[in-house]
Amino acid sequence: MSRRKDKAARLKKEQERNAELPNPFAAGALDALGDLPAGPEEEDGTEQSPQAERKERKRGRVDIIRETAHRGGKAVTIVKNFPGVELSEKKELAKLMQKTCGVGGTVKDGCIEIQGDQREAVREILCEAGFQPVFAGG
Repeated sequence: MSRRKDKAARLKKEQERNAELPNPFAAGALDALGDLPAGPEEEDGTEQSPQAERKERKRGRVDIIRETAHRGGKAVTIVKNFPGVELSEKKELAKLMQKTCGVGGTVKDGCIEIQGDQREAVREILCEAGFQPVFAGG
């Protein structure tokens, strides 16, 4: 038997087996389950999530620097002087900056390095995170 005929025979057997099973999407199939549980209740919006609180408060000044030294003439945007920010949060910010700018980057020695001259995009991200970004250097 050729491969095509063998495949056709297998598909036909599979369709016959599936025809015997009840269709979960058929009309009335979900009625047999009874009442579904209620969804989550909506909040009135008076309480804020921890992320919203973190973004609203002033978190301090950070420096945004464009550097080309020792990089073969390629520009790199460096964010320095994070006041009291953990390494895990710096990595999250770096990942967001990389995704937004569409470039690579890393966290080195407590500084975030983003490839290319991305100062404006990085500034917007830091403002949304509650920091006060300042363009430093030349």
